[in-house]
Amino acid sequence: MTVARAAAEGKIRREMRREERNRLALRIWLGVVLVTLFCLVLVGGATRLTDSGLSITEWKPIHGVIPPLTAAEWEEEFKLYQRIPQYSELNTHMSVDEFKTIFWWEWAHRLLARGIGVIFAVPLLVFWVTGRIERRLRLPLLALLALGGFQGFIGWWMVSSGLADRVSVSQYRLATHLTIACLIFAAATWIMRGLSPHSDDPIPSPGSRRMAMVVALMVLFQIYLGALVAGLDAGLSYTTWPLMDGALVPGDLFIQQPGWINLFENPKTVQFVHRLGAYTLFTLALLHMIQCLRAAPQTTHARRSVVLFVMVCMQAAIGVITLVLQVPLAWALMHQAGALIVLGFAIAHWRVF
Repeated sequence: MTVARAAAEGKIRREMRREERNRLALRIWLGVVLVTLFCLVLVGGATRLTDSGLSITEWKPIHGVIPPLTAAEWEEEFKLYQRIPQYSELNTHMSVDEFKTIFWWEWAHRLLARGIGVIFAVPLLVFWVTGRIERRLRLPLLALLALGGFQGFIGWWMVSSGLADRVSVSQYRLATHLTIACLIFAAATWIMRGLSPHSDDPIPSPGSRRMAMVVALMVLFQIYLGALVAGLDAGLSYTTWPLMDGALVPGDLFIQQPGWINLFENPKTVQFVHRLGAYTLFTLALLHMIQCLRAAPQTTHARRSVVLFVMVCMQAAIGVITLVLQVPLAWALMHQAGALIVLGFAIAHWRVF
């Protein structure tokens, strides 16, 4: 009986070690996916800020991997760009060499998008076939793969909005594209964090988990609002803080009809709402930190709430600097990077409750 029990316990230990190795491999894989996604979003931000997103006017999922290689091919690609309003209304002075600059941003963005598909799908297949994926994770990972494929379609849907009647892409579609990218980033973070060891510290209070969820969702919503600002170049319209047009609440916020359209198409209103979102997020993160520190100041959850609040403050400071400097590329990308970092930490913080 003792021998049989020892054999059974040995088998359980081996299975536990195997499960830990599998979870570590999955965490490393998802970590690589997250880093690639992070780079993809930043390159996408640079593409938007340099007005490069419409430089490739055709969607070639396979053939598009290969850029123009000869002078004749560059001329052909440039001629395609010359057919759209962005060139005829804004860039008629542009030379082929100048066109190459904006082309490479968009090409790099599309290449990274294709690359993330391979980085996700191939290891997923290998892990699945070798039985390293727990049954409870299979559907979420497949859903994540499907959402990534859908994101590719959304990307082209966004680009196509600027090829006929506009000189830039639709802010609605841009915001949709960025929000889905952040949803993918958040979901991958959630799954990866669930595979990591968790602290045994008790939850500070019954409401702290709900507040952690609210903060994480508010971060995501604030990113959506920021995408609307980027889509309208609203950050360049009013570059003072804390006042706008010399007032905390500027006039002419609802001059367009119907009134709700101002929330999406009036640059002043869109920037103002984004500022309100920042103040709301700051307040929620502060309340969550106070809530956790009062209930259980020595727990890991409380310490993480402090880190989250500090990160929100730093992100707000970067946003203000970006605004008053009139949105230079480096600061704007730092602000976008900060948004992703805050989102990832907020999701991970929520997950471990």
